[in-house]
Amino acid sequence: MIDRLFLKFFLFVINIIDQINKKKIIFFFTKNFDEKKINIIDIGAHKGETIDLFRGKLNINKIYSFEPNRKLFQELKKNKRYCVDQIEIYNFAIGKFSEQKELNIFKDTSSSTINSIDENTKYFKRKKKLMTFLSGSENFVMDKQLIEVQNLSEFIKNKNINKIDILKIDTEGYEYNVLLGLKESDFKNIHFIYFEHHYDLMIKKEYKFNDINSLLISNNFKQRFKVKMKFRKTFEYIYEKN
Repeated sequence: MIDRLFLKFFLFVINIIDQINKKKIIFFFTKNFDEKKINIIDIGAHKGETIDLFRGKLNINKIYSFEPNRKLFQELKKNKRYCVDQIEIYNFAIGKFSEQKELNIFKDTSSSTINSIDENTKYFKRKKKLMTFLSGSENFVMDKQLIEVQNLSEFIKNKNINKIDILKIDTEGYEYNVLLGLKESDFKNIHFIYFEHHYDLMIKKEYKFNDINSLLISNNFKQRFKVKMKFRKTFEYIYEKN
């Protein structure tokens, strides 16, 4: 009982640290946008964390959010805070190609990934042990869903979006695939790209961080912000168009 309470307190502390990092991110963007009305593409909406992060702090023209997990999507659509003209929420994933993929959904956080999971990694075993202890269940991956994936460039064209101030990507190891779905002309209309990168090997990726970095540099972006998420092999980055 004491050990479980300690672990819950430990996770609470991690959440507090994450919130401090988010404040740093907001401070960065508020310095760059002032009162300017901006467009945001939010890939990996989850429970609306990014919407909540930016609303009320930046002058929003439109937020386009994408959440492929059907349960989370329904929760987002039912939330009255998100039922406004400024926010459009879509129930599909974003990738290089328009296709169908299987989504792996984690029990601990309802976060999800299209990528395969390597259950033999130390990170997976450690995380599974922790979440099993807290939840009392050994079913670490609780669900799989067949989902639609759409190409981001096609979405931008269909919605006639000619300016993207912030492109945020949090897709649990699928970030590079999202970026590969953009044309050179799309990159020219993006001001900032804000994304996560996981350095742990639990989620199988067919790319490395250098692949993302090289792609962004080749499209005239420069790294402006970097922060490590505590107790995880995960970093958040912000790149700006030169």
